Amino acid sequence: MQRFFYFFVFFLIFSQHIEAQLPIYSNDFLQIGASAEAAALGNSVTATTKNCFATFYNPAGLTKTSTKWQAALLHSEYFAGMAQYDFAAASYKLNDSATIALSLIRFGVDNIQNTLELFDNQGNIDFSRIKKFSTADYAIFFSYSRKSKIEGLTYGGNAKIIYRKQGEFASCYGIGADIGLQYQLKKWNFGLLARDITSTFNAWIFENDEKLKQVFDSTQNILPKNSVEVTLPRLIFGISRTFSITSDISLAPNLDFDLTFDGKRNVLVNSSYISLDPHLGIETAYKNLVFLRLGVNNIQKINDLDYNSIIFQPNVGIGIKFWGINIDYALTDIGNQIFQYSHLISIHYSWKN
Repeated sequence: MQRFFYFFVFFLIFSQHIEAQLPIYSNDFLQIGASAEAAALGNSVTATTKNCFATFYNPAGLTKTSTKWQAALLHSEYFAGMAQYDFAAASYKLNDSATIALSLIRFGVDNIQNTLELFDNQGNIDFSRIKKFSTADYAIFFSYSRKSKIEGLTYGGNAKIIYRKQGEFASCYGIGADIGLQYQLKKWNFGLLARDITSTFNAWIFENDEKLKQVFDSTQNILPKNSVEVTLPRLIFGISRTFSITSDISLAPNLDFDLTFDGKRNVLVNSSYISLDPHLGIETAYKNLVFLRLGVNNIQKINDLDYNSIIFQPNVGIGIKFWGINIDYALTDIGNQIFQYSHLISIHYSWKN
């Protein structure tokens, strides 16, 4: 534990030292989410996630699965269906103390028209020369979770591989790691997730063919060069408590805090070195079969010439559980902040053999 503390302090100091040399929001497609359940709760599930969606939110929760096998799927669409976001995961319980899992994320826009060769050699427009390409971001997570000898404490980690493809023009390869902890004390749950704990290094390779060079020269743009992009560590703290209203109805509020170290972000609390982004949710369960969820995230301050205000993204969702199947639905971004009225549906299935 002492070594982990020194390791953690070192990366905080390292993050602040090199912040000015790094891009903000690096690999931010990995912050979108993975389940409709979490989305409805404002993604405030670091302390409570406990199925194979935990590979995304906190791998320490994987070992709390009650069955040997689990599988999960999520599909959502953004920007009027132009962008597709997909998540798939499967977990296997090795024994009562350890669980492994594999998950895949894809976020992409397909069928983009490439008009670089729209004009033929005589300068005439030829629409048959238009080609199509896709731009997509991929991530593969290899996850492991284990119960600690300390009662109520579990820990886990992800080894992740990043691949980003921008048509025929550029590609990126990255590798990183996450570490998570969960601790349960009676009806209280606590969680900690250190994303990109070693910093995630992404190597960009740009295709510098002659046609592309001519386009950049004619538009007076600089042709990109191969480079390395670094994703700095992010810490997420979570806390939740379950209240029994009746023998059939329970209530569980959740609160998460994201700490980032890659520069000043437009979040509720920010500075040049560290930004703090709170998000919260509340879930009501009936007999642990039907769930109603509310959540708030993306809390931002708007500074106008006349007045200052705070905006946020509200979310709402429902879930049902039967025969080992969990189906969850979320309606997000009701306040029309970024994506208009996004509908998310995720499915989670558990079986013993």
